[in-house]
Amino acid sequence: MRQIVLDTETTGLEPHLDHRIIEIGCIELVDRRPTGRVLHHYLNPEREIDAGAIEVHGLTNEFLADKPRFAEVVDELLDFIRGAELVIHNAAFDVGFLNAEFARLGTGLGTIADHCGVLDTLALARDRHPGQRNSLDALCKRYDVDNSQRTLHGALLDAEILADVYLAMTGGQTALLLAGDAADGQGADEATAIRRLPAGRPALRVVTASAAESEAHARQLAALDKSSGGKCLWLQQEAAPTLPG
Repeated sequence: MRQIVLDTETTGLEPHLDHRIIEIGCIELVDRRPTGRVLHHYLNPEREIDAGAIEVHGLTNEFLADKPRFAEVVDELLDFIRGAELVIHNAAFDVGFLNAEFARLGTGLGTIADHCGVLDTLALARDRHPGQRNSLDALCKRYDVDNSQRTLHGALLDAEILADVYLAMTGGQTALLLAGDAADGQGADEATAIRRLPAGRPALRVVTASAAESEAHARQLAALDKSSGGKCLWLQQEAAPTLPG
């Protein structure tokens, strides 16, 4: 399965007010492993950036003045994401801006949905952690993902952090190991290899129920069976014949 973890930075919050994408960062995962392929561009938005947006990401009009325009990178972007599932935090925001950029070009590019699927990690986090804060920073804290470098928002950095969070949230993997990376002197294959307990370890202690505990257990099961009209599954399981081994 091929996935692209994607994030953008913009001149403001509303694409319908002609706000534009000014940075895009993408990281490729194949079968939940980063391949090392990334796509990253700063973009000239051809308009002024809102002061509030600059406070969030630190990108200024002067810095972006000599950067390419979205039209100059759209083919490369589509080649990179086509056929993949996009992994985005608060996907409606980024997809809305991407679709607005496509529409602005007027070249029949369609929408993101015409090129790839989308997985919204914000919706996923809300489903798994209802009633809790599910911002990217909150998820980093919950899943012990290092976001100490995130003093300002940045598309590529946030995509890297989101990849770590997504892998931790969906499969227990807690680190983004790029192909060929080392972890404590080990390669990615060694770091993720199965580690078996030593054969000579002490046996686990087995504690059996006392006679009094067994009698109390039987009384409780009998009460459950009576209240359920004879539907206590535990008693049914105990009464089932044991197959010969």
